[in-house]
Amino acid sequence: MAETKLPVLIAGGGIGGCATALSLALKGIPSRIFEQAKEFKEVGAGIQLGPNAFKMFERYGLTSAINDIAHFPDKLVMMDNYSGEHITTIPVQSEAFMKRFKYPYGVIHRADMLDVIVAECRKYADLIELNTGTKVVAHEDHGSHVSVTLEDGSRHEGTALLGCEGLWSRLREHIVGDGKPRVSGHIAYRAVLKRDEVPQDLWSPSVYLWGGEKRHLVHYPLRRGELYNLVAVFHSQRYEEGWDAFGDPAELTERFATAVPQVKRLLEKINSWKMWVLCDREPVRDWSQNRVALLGDAAHPMLQYLAQGAVMSMEDGWVLAEEMDLSKGDYAKAFVSYAQKRYLRTARVQLTARLYGDIYHAAGATRDLRNQMMGGGKEQTSFESSAWLYDGI
Repeated sequence: MAETKLPVLIAGGGIGGCATALSLALKGIPSRIFEQAKEFKEVGAGIQLGPNAFKMFERYGLTSAINDIAHFPDKLVMMDNYSGEHITTIPVQSEAFMKRFKYPYGVIHRADMLDVIVAECRKYADLIELNTGTKVVAHEDHGSHVSVTLEDGSRHEGTALLGCEGLWSRLREHIVGDGKPRVSGHIAYRAVLKRDEVPQDLWSPSVYLWGGEKRHLVHYPLRRGELYNLVAVFHSQRYEEGWDAFGDPAELTERFATAVPQVKRLLEKINSWKMWVLCDREPVRDWSQNRVALLGDAAHPMLQYLAQGAVMSMEDGWVLAEEMDLSKGDYAKAFVSYAQKRYLRTARVQLTARLYGDIYHAAGATRDLRNQMMGGGKEQTSFESSAWLYDGI
């Protein structure tokens, strides 16, 4: 069998799967995406994009399209949602920030980000085949190639298989076998308001995070300021799989009952919230088995506290394509090399995200210490503390 004529098969057409297909296309490697949803569509709302994200957009050729739809906040502000105390501000549009990181800080709607990536993929129709409503339910690794079976019973062959199915990846169970995800005990409610639904005195071009005991609220504009994104997180033992269940506004009101008036007024503006249970997994070194490999949340699911899940999957896709291009067809070797180059960085993000969840939700003496330590830092010190992440790959 002439494996060079076979495409790389990609299970999952989210940000990671589509970015990987694009990265492969830039190397001249054909791929075929199987997305189980009826359309290429991201569930969720806004995400924050650090400089390492914009570094990847540049490499993928997406900068102009992303800049057209993203919002660029002037600063990141952390407040105490119990006392109203200002904790710290990071001026992400300052000359000093841009001089240090070379790339900006932005926020974007997840759906908009995926739309940009898919639109770019469509420009490579000779190398990228986009399939929706097609779920991979089984696979076989034949040594020289792979095959997958879809939910409709059809069978497809490829030179390799990439698992980009996210947190509940079937392929992860095959390769790692670590069971269900780790439930963090935190639950997130998200909602999006139109610009005119936000009281004038509460609207801000900045990203605000209101930290509090076992809870926090984040809000910022989306789509050049046309929308306003809100994410409220609190501790809960509730568990429900997926990203699109409806939340209970009464539960949210109860959890934020002692928050400052600004926070409660914003929460009261939302009648319908979507919720998801925050989960991750323990970091692992091995993401592949012969010609099958994992990528993004399937390889290293992380809590959202560093806002790096989507960006890590884009970095994965870039490194993976480079290793595959250099491997001369030995994809099993390429997959091992790819994981070795990525697992320490992604493990650090996974574990640091957990730590930031504790920092945002601190109480008592820990809260007082957080406010003092984060409030007393110098601008350049705060930049350097993020350099390991924002300098990218």
